[in-house]
Amino acid sequence: MTHQHSSTGRLSPSSDTEDMAEMSKVLAPRLAYFAGVARTEHVTRAAQEMNVPQSTLSRAMARLEQDLGVDLFARHGRTVSLTPAGRTFLTSVERALAEVERAAEEVRADADPATGKVAFGFLHTMGAETVPGLLQAFRADHPRVRFSLVQNYGEAMLERLRAGELDLCLTSPVPDAPDLVARRLDEQKLRLVVPADHSLATRRRIRLAEAADEMFVTLEPGYGLRRITDDLCKEAGFKPRVAFEGEEAETLRGLVAAGLGVALLPPPAVPRPGVVELTVTSPRAAREIGVAWLNGHPDTPPVAAFKRFLLSRRGSLLPT
Repeated sequence: MTHQHSSTGRLSPSSDTEDMAEMSKVLAPRLAYFAGVARTEHVTRAAQEMNVPQSTLSRAMARLEQDLGVDLFARHGRTVSLTPAGRTFLTSVERALAEVERAAEEVRADADPATGKVAFGFLHTMGAETVPGLLQAFRADHPRVRFSLVQNYGEAMLERLRAGELDLCLTSPVPDAPDLVARRLDEQKLRLVVPADHSLATRRRIRLAEAADEMFVTLEPGYGLRRITDDLCKEAGFKPRVAFEGEEAETLRGLVAAGLGVALLPPPAVPRPGVVELTVTSPRAAREIGVAWLNGHPDTPPVAAFKRFLLSRRGSLLPT
């Protein structure tokens, strides 16, 4: 059996993509030209209003009709009128151009030095006191800058940073990755939190090794504080026995108050009844807090201003 090959080859997916990208590049200005001619119904007048040569405008309209395979205009000397196909096309073109202009206005507004927007991520444990205090201090000199705030755990925030959904984030541990820039800002001590009626509750200080037989409540794997907890326990010579895993530090503190285990946690914004917080003397129990941003990503003026502000708070980021 003989197989015959068609003389007309199909474009590869990559060729299709390249052709579409090239067509979009030339189609966009033609749509604006088309809307201008349709509005004035006069090629010369439209060319004057848009400050382009009349020949350029005429060629663009002819090529647009050629690409679409339909007549958009009926010609009457120097004047033109829309055909039924042209009127249909104009409705969609005006809607598309209005959406592009709306998007342009939005990004211009977000980049405005005085009233622009900063997409800022931070850990849940920093939401009660630290971040509100930072924003209050920053807004004293930048009262109209807007913020889009995201609370999440460290790895999730770094993913959103890489996706371009965040401009800056406060996280722990301070990331070390080639695509990110990170700066250490402060350090936060961790305490061993025990139930108020626990045998250790009469103590003020403790070596972490003394809690080796306790049941722990911790954040889920993937959270920075969970990694720090596991590392500190390993340094103290044991692997923690985990009774409950959660997503929020204050929930863990509530579980401790209910007698369901002990936990290594940063200080609470407000003292929690039912628990006692012990200073860990060994190993050194603390976590570094840093600010991170995408390497090579250009900053808008409001983002640059807030970044400078955060870096100026090095060593005094956290409330005392």
